[in-house]
Amino acid sequence: MNVLQQELPDETATTAFGGRLAAALDGGMVIYLHGDLGAGKTSFARAFLRALGVGERVKSPTYSLIESYRLGDRTAWHLDLYRIADPGELEWLGLDALADPSALVLVEWPERGKGALPAPDLQIDLAYAGAGRTARVAGLTPRGTRLLARLAANA
Repeated sequence: MNVLQQELPDETATTAFGGRLAAALDGGMVIYLHGDLGAGKTSFARAFLRALGVGERVKSPTYSLIESYRLGDRTAWHLDLYRIADPGELEWLGLDALADPSALVLVEWPERGKGALPAPDLQIDLAYAGAGRTARVAGLTPRGTRLLARLAANA
């Protein structure tokens, strides 16, 4: 497993980091976003999706649980499972499309959907660091590790 640590002193740094990660993407990817409330999971997801070309408003899926966005010939899915009490509640969402290797999947609070979600390629842990944040990005599969290598090469 490869790991990258990134300091994010403010919202501008979070937006730039989301853009750098998006620029390193070369296909489908499942990304789990971990962190306390307010740690920047949705801010990161919004920056990442906008950098990939989502022109519409990127909404927080806190109440809808899932939002989808067209990215050319593929779909990006953004899930926020904060309000899920049991992974069985996800059955009615039809999450089969998330297993498509070309899909881009961002999941906030993935531990609440354990067993119902595709395995992650990347795990991003966001944490408070004074007035800013830190991001710890771990490559958990070969394609996640390749993305981290491209990100490091373009740093």
